[in-house]
Amino acid sequence: MGLSDIGAAVLRRLDPETAHRLAILALKVAPLPAPPADDPVLTTTVAGLPLSNPVGLAAGLDKNGEALRGLARLGFGFVECGSVTPRPQPGNPRPRLFRLSEDAAIINRMGFNNEGLEAFADRLARRPRGTVIGANLGANKETEDKAADYVAGLTRLRGLADYVTVNVSSPNTPGLRDLQGRAALDDLLGRLAEARAGDRTPVFLKIAPDLTASEIGLIVEAGLDHGLDALIVSNTTLDRPETLLSPHRGEAGGLSGAPLKPRARAALNAAAEAAAGRLPLIAVGGIDSGAEAYDRIRAGASAVQLYSALVYEGPGLVGRIKRDLAARLRADGFSTAAEAVGSAR
Repeated sequence: MGLSDIGAAVLRRLDPETAHRLAILALKVAPLPAPPADDPVLTTTVAGLPLSNPVGLAAGLDKNGEALRGLARLGFGFVECGSVTPRPQPGNPRPRLFRLSEDAAIINRMGFNNEGLEAFADRLARRPRGTVIGANLGANKETEDKAADYVAGLTRLRGLADYVTVNVSSPNTPGLRDLQGRAALDDLLGRLAEARAGDRTPVFLKIAPDLTASEIGLIVEAGLDHGLDALIVSNTTLDRPETLLSPHRGEAGGLSGAPLKPRARAALNAAAEAAAGRLPLIAVGGIDSGAEAYDRIRAGASAVQLYSALVYEGPGLVGRIKRDLAARLRADGFSTAAEAVGSAR
C-alpha cells in the first residue's frame, strides 16, 4: 500500500463530506511527482481527443476545479471536474453523502453544490497543460429554463476545457432527468448546437442508468441528429438492490459504486447496440478493476471513468487498473486500447 492509499484509509475514518473536502485540499497542496509515462498499448481516442490511457476521473470529486494539478498527477488519461452551475448554490442540507462500506458503495444527494461558473472558469483558465480536462455542466435548482443554464455554461467555458459534459442525469435536482425525454432533449441539444457556433470543443451527454433500452436508443438518435460528440453511460441510480447490507441503504439520493455494475453494464450495452459505432461511449459505474474496465471497453466503451472505487481503494487504484488493462490487451493481441473497443460485440 502506497502513502496515498494509506491517506485514503485515514480519510475513510472521517465523516464522508469532511473527508472529501480534506482530499481536495491535499490534492491542491501536495507536491505530487509526475506520473510515469503510460504504456503505449493503452493509447486511445475519444471524440478526436487523444488519450495516453482510457482511464478517466468522473465528475463529482472536484466540483469547483480546485485540484486539477494534483488530479492530473494521479495517472488519469483525462480528468472531468464539476458539476458547475451558472450561479453558486449550497446544495442540499447535510448530511447528504453516505458511505455504504459493506457494499463498496456511496449514496449522495449533494444537489450540485458549487461556487458557480465564474469561479470555475477562473480556475480552468489556470489549468495544468498536458492532461485532457473536461467540464461537467449542471443547472441551478431554481432555474425554470434549465436548457438556458447549459447554454450559459457552454458559452462561458469556451476555450477553457478540452470537452464539456451536459449532465441531465443527476437525480438530486428536481426535474433535471426530464430533459432526457426526446422533445426536451431535442430542444436542449438544438440550443447547444446553435450556441457552439462553429466551436469544435466536443460536447458529451451524461445519462442515467435508470432508462430502458428504447429510451437510450432515442437519446442516441437525438445525439446523432444534433451533432453530439459522445455519450457518458452512466450516472448514479435511484434503484436500491435487495443485496445492499449497509444501514444507510435507505437514504435518498443516487447510488454509485459496486452495486451499480449491473445497471451500468446494461445501459452501456443498450447504448452500444443503438449507436452501432456511430457515437463514442464512455463507461461509468462500478468500475473497480482492470478486468471491469476491459469488459466495458470490449462492450463498446472508448474509455472508462472512476470515482466511488477510489474512496475504497485509494488513488493507487488508477495505476493498478492501467497495469492490468495493459496486460489483458496484450494477451488478446491488441496493440492499442482503441483496437479493443467493441471487440466483444
